[in-house]
Amino acid sequence: MIELPDCDDQMTQVTDLSGRIFTGIAEKESADYCFHEYGRDEEAIKVCHYVIYISDIREIRLLPELKIIRASETWQQAGAYYVRIQAMAKKHHIPLRAEFDEHDGPDTKYIVVTDHDFPIATARMYPIDEQSMMIGRVVVLPEYRHQGIGTMVVNACEEWAEDLYYLKTVVESRDNKVEFYEELGYEATGETVDGETFRCIRMEKSL
Repeated sequence: MIELPDCDDQMTQVTDLSGRIFTGIAEKESADYCFHEYGRDEEAIKVCHYVIYISDIREIRLLPELKIIRASETWQQAGAYYVRIQAMAKKHHIPLRAEFDEHDGPDTKYIVVTDHDFPIATARMYPIDEQSMMIGRVVVLPEYRHQGIGTMVVNACEEWAEDLYYLKTVVESRDNKVEFYEELGYEATGETVDGETFRCIRMEKSL
Protein backbone atom coordinates (compact mmCIF):
# COMPACT_ATOMS: atom_id res chain seq x y z
CA MET A 1 0.00 0.00 0.00
CA ILE A 2 1.30 3.44 -0.91
CA GLU A 3 2.36 5.87 1.82
CA LEU A 4 0.65 9.24 1.75
CA PRO A 5 3.13 12.13 1.49
CA ASP A 6 2.76 15.44 3.30
CA CYS A 7 0.55 17.00 0.62
CA ASP A 8 -1.94 19.09 2.59
CA ASP A 9 -2.71 22.34 0.77
CA GLN A 10 -0.24 21.47 -1.97
CA MET A 11 -0.78 20.99 -5.69
CA THR A 12 -0.95 17.23 -6.10
CA GLN A 13 -1.66 14.72 -8.84
CA VAL A 14 -3.15 11.37 -7.86
CA THR A 15 -3.48 8.39 -10.20
CA ASP A 16 -5.84 5.64 -9.05
CA LEU A 17 -5.62 1.94 -9.86
CA SER A 18 -7.88 2.35 -12.91
CA GLY A 19 -5.51 4.96 -14.36
CA ARG A 20 -7.77 7.92 -13.72
CA ILE A 21 -5.88 11.12 -12.82
CA PHE A 22 -6.97 13.78 -10.31
CA THR A 23 -5.12 17.08 -10.06
CA GLY A 24 -5.57 19.92 -7.58
CA ILE A 25 -4.92 21.21 -4.09
CA ALA A 26 -4.94 18.16 -1.83
CA GLU A 27 -6.39 17.55 1.61
CA LYS A 28 -5.33 14.51 3.62
CA GLU A 29 -8.21 12.87 5.47
CA SER A 30 -7.63 10.53 8.39
CA ALA A 31 -9.12 7.06 8.66
CA ASP A 32 -11.29 8.21 11.58
CA TYR A 33 -12.62 11.14 9.57
CA CYS A 34 -13.32 8.96 6.52
CA PHE A 35 -15.14 6.40 8.65
CA HIS A 36 -17.28 9.10 10.25
CA GLU A 37 -18.03 10.94 6.99
CA TYR A 38 -18.03 8.18 4.37
CA GLY A 39 -18.28 4.90 6.28
CA ARG A 40 -14.86 3.63 5.18
CA ASP A 41 -12.11 3.18 7.78
CA GLU A 42 -9.14 4.17 5.63
CA GLU A 43 -6.93 7.20 4.99
CA ALA A 44 -7.68 9.20 1.85
CA ILE A 45 -6.73 12.25 -0.17
CA LYS A 46 -9.40 14.70 -1.28
CA VAL A 47 -8.75 16.49 -4.58
CA CYS A 48 -11.38 18.74 -6.21
CA HIS A 49 -14.27 17.13 -4.29
CA TYR A 50 -13.04 13.62 -5.14
CA VAL A 51 -12.06 11.32 -2.27
CA ILE A 52 -9.39 8.78 -3.25
CA TYR A 53 -8.66 6.10 -0.65
CA ILE A 54 -5.09 5.02 -0.04
CA SER A 55 -5.70 1.43 -1.21
CA ASP A 56 -7.07 2.78 -4.51
CA ILE A 57 -4.00 4.93 -5.27
CA ARG A 58 -1.33 3.88 -7.75
CA GLU A 59 0.80 7.03 -7.70
CA ILE A 60 1.00 10.43 -5.99
CA ARG A 61 3.04 13.33 -7.35
CA LEU A 62 3.54 16.78 -5.88
CA LEU A 63 3.40 19.46 -8.59
CA PRO A 64 4.69 22.71 -7.06
CA GLU A 65 5.30 24.12 -10.56
CA LEU A 66 1.54 23.98 -11.32
CA LYS A 67 -0.36 27.07 -10.17
CA ILE A 68 -3.95 28.36 -10.29
CA ILE A 69 -4.22 32.11 -10.84
CA ARG A 70 -7.20 34.40 -10.43
CA ALA A 71 -6.09 36.69 -13.23
CA SER A 72 -5.98 40.36 -12.32
CA GLU A 73 -3.00 41.60 -14.32
CA THR A 74 -2.93 42.13 -18.09
CA TRP A 75 -0.18 39.54 -18.56
CA GLN A 76 -2.26 36.95 -16.69
CA GLN A 77 -5.32 37.62 -18.86
CA ALA A 78 -3.05 37.32 -21.91
CA GLY A 79 -2.36 33.77 -20.75
CA ALA A 80 -6.08 33.02 -20.87
CA TYR A 81 -6.34 34.42 -24.39
CA TYR A 82 -3.29 32.42 -25.51
CA VAL A 83 -4.79 29.11 -24.38
CA ARG A 84 -8.11 29.87 -26.08
CA ILE A 85 -6.46 30.83 -29.36
CA GLN A 86 -4.17 27.80 -29.40
CA ALA A 87 -6.64 25.14 -28.26
CA MET A 88 -9.95 26.42 -29.63
CA ALA A 89 -9.74 29.15 -32.25
CA LYS A 90 -6.98 27.52 -34.31
CA LYS A 91 -8.24 23.94 -33.93
CA HIS A 92 -11.88 24.66 -34.75
CA HIS A 93 -11.22 27.54 -37.17
CA ILE A 94 -13.14 29.98 -34.98
CA PRO A 95 -12.69 33.64 -35.97
CA LEU A 96 -11.23 35.75 -33.18
CA ARG A 97 -14.31 37.99 -33.33
CA ALA A 98 -16.43 34.94 -32.44
CA GLU A 99 -14.07 33.52 -29.82
CA PHE A 100 -13.74 36.84 -28.00
CA ASP A 101 -17.25 38.19 -27.62
CA GLU A 102 -19.14 40.75 -25.55
CA HIS A 103 -18.52 38.71 -22.40
CA ASP A 104 -14.76 39.30 -22.58
CA GLY A 105 -14.93 42.69 -20.94
CA PRO A 106 -13.38 44.64 -18.06
CA ASP A 107 -15.59 42.91 -15.49
CA THR A 108 -14.96 39.37 -16.74
CA LYS A 109 -13.01 37.15 -14.37
CA TYR A 110 -10.45 34.63 -15.63
CA ILE A 111 -8.88 31.56 -14.09
CA VAL A 112 -5.48 30.65 -15.56
CA VAL A 113 -3.47 27.52 -14.78
CA THR A 114 0.26 27.70 -15.39
CA ASP A 115 2.97 25.05 -15.55
CA HIS A 116 6.42 26.55 -14.89
CA ASP A 117 4.74 29.96 -15.45
CA PHE A 118 3.48 28.93 -18.92
CA PRO A 119 -0.33 29.07 -19.41
CA ILE A 120 -1.90 25.65 -20.00
CA ALA A 121 -5.60 26.03 -19.10
CA THR A 122 -8.22 28.69 -18.52
CA ALA A 123 -11.87 29.57 -17.97
CA ARG A 124 -13.84 32.80 -17.74
CA MET A 125 -16.68 33.86 -15.45
CA TYR A 126 -19.25 36.62 -15.51
CA PRO A 127 -22.48 37.22 -13.55
CA ILE A 128 -25.81 36.60 -15.26
CA ASP A 129 -27.93 37.73 -12.30
CA GLU A 130 -27.45 38.56 -8.62
CA GLN A 131 -27.21 34.90 -7.62
CA SER A 132 -25.73 33.14 -10.67
CA MET A 133 -22.28 33.10 -12.24
CA MET A 134 -21.70 31.81 -15.77
CA ILE A 135 -18.60 29.67 -16.30
CA GLY A 136 -17.44 29.42 -19.88
CA ARG A 137 -14.55 29.01 -22.29
CA VAL A 138 -13.13 26.14 -20.20
CA VAL A 139 -10.09 25.17 -22.24
CA VAL A 140 -7.03 22.97 -21.62
CA LEU A 141 -4.11 22.70 -24.01
CA PRO A 142 -4.20 19.29 -25.78
CA GLU A 143 -1.00 17.96 -24.21
CA TYR A 144 -2.41 18.55 -20.71
CA ARG A 145 -5.80 16.91 -21.20
CA HIS A 146 -6.99 13.76 -19.38
CA GLN A 147 -4.98 14.74 -16.30
CA GLY A 148 -7.76 16.28 -14.20
CA ILE A 149 -6.84 19.84 -15.20
CA GLY A 150 -10.30 20.68 -16.59
CA THR A 151 -11.95 19.54 -13.37
CA MET A 152 -9.49 21.65 -11.39
CA VAL A 153 -10.31 24.73 -13.50
CA VAL A 154 -14.07 24.35 -13.00
CA ASN A 155 -13.55 23.77 -9.28
CA ALA A 156 -11.44 26.94 -9.06
CA CYS A 157 -14.22 28.90 -10.76
CA GLU A 158 -16.80 27.55 -8.34
CA GLU A 159 -14.67 28.47 -5.33
CA TRP A 160 -14.19 32.00 -6.68
CA ALA A 161 -17.94 32.35 -7.30
CA GLU A 162 -18.60 31.21 -3.72
CA ASP A 163 -16.09 33.74 -2.41
CA LEU A 164 -18.09 36.41 -4.26
CA TYR A 165 -21.31 35.15 -2.59
CA TYR A 166 -22.94 33.67 -5.67
CA LEU A 167 -25.29 30.76 -5.01
CA LYS A 168 -25.22 29.03 -8.36
CA THR A 169 -22.91 28.41 -11.31
CA VAL A 170 -24.13 27.91 -14.86
CA VAL A 171 -22.40 26.36 -17.88
CA GLU A 172 -23.37 25.94 -21.50
CA SER A 173 -21.88 22.54 -22.23
CA ARG A 174 -21.16 21.12 -25.64
CA ASP A 175 -23.10 17.92 -26.35
CA ASN A 176 -20.03 15.74 -25.89
CA LYS A 177 -19.09 17.32 -22.54
CA VAL A 178 -22.41 16.90 -20.71
CA GLU A 179 -21.21 13.79 -18.88
CA PHE A 180 -18.12 15.65 -17.67
CA TYR A 181 -20.24 18.37 -16.07
CA GLU A 182 -22.76 15.89 -14.67
CA GLU A 183 -19.91 14.22 -12.80
CA LEU A 184 -19.07 17.60 -11.29
CA GLY A 185 -22.63 17.99 -9.99
CA TYR A 186 -24.27 19.95 -12.80
CA GLU A 187 -27.80 19.23 -13.98
CA ALA A 188 -29.21 19.97 -17.42
CA THR A 189 -32.07 22.46 -17.43
CA GLY A 190 -33.41 21.18 -20.74
CA GLU A 191 -32.53 24.42 -22.50
CA THR A 192 -30.52 24.10 -25.72
CA VAL A 193 -28.29 26.93 -26.90
CA ASP A 194 -27.26 27.02 -30.55
CA GLY A 195 -24.00 28.92 -30.84
CA GLU A 196 -22.06 29.87 -33.92
CA THR A 197 -19.75 26.87 -33.59
CA PHE A 198 -21.29 24.33 -31.18
CA ARG A 199 -24.70 23.20 -30.00
CA CYS A 200 -24.74 23.52 -26.22
CA ILE A 201 -26.85 22.36 -23.28
CA ARG A 202 -27.46 24.74 -20.39
CA MET A 203 -26.55 23.18 -17.03
CA GLU A 204 -26.63 24.50 -13.46
CA LYS A 205 -25.15 23.68 -10.06
CA SER A 206 -26.02 25.02 -6.62
CA LEU A 207 -22.97 26.05 -4.60
